[in-house]
Amino acid sequence: MTGPPAPDRDPGLQPERTRLAWRRTTLSSTVAAVLAVKAALHGGVSAEGVTICALCCTLWLAFLTLAHHRITTLTTGSGPPPPLAPRHATAAVLCTVAVAVCAAVLVY
Repeated sequence: MTGPPAPDRDPGLQPERTRLAWRRTTLSSTVAAVLAVKAALHGGVSAEGVTICALCCTLWLAFLTLAHHRITTLTTGSGPPPPLAPRHATAAVLCTVAVAVCAAVLVY
């Protein structure tokens, strides 16, 4: 005796999970940028701190733009979303690593 057939996988769930992951990552990046600003201004304003803070904020804006583009792509498509372009993936990784380096410089 066989059971009922397994339901088909809902293709809408994967884009939704991916969209939520991009939102969580954007929120984490925002927190990191705010903490970088706080660390840069903690001991007083210095040229080095302001420069690193500005760089961190610029990287955050670049990542925010990439994430917004991907979230928009995931929500507007009617079928399965296209894969993330390699140049967008590389840019997102480079922004994340560069923000981590800026944070390490600020803490050190």
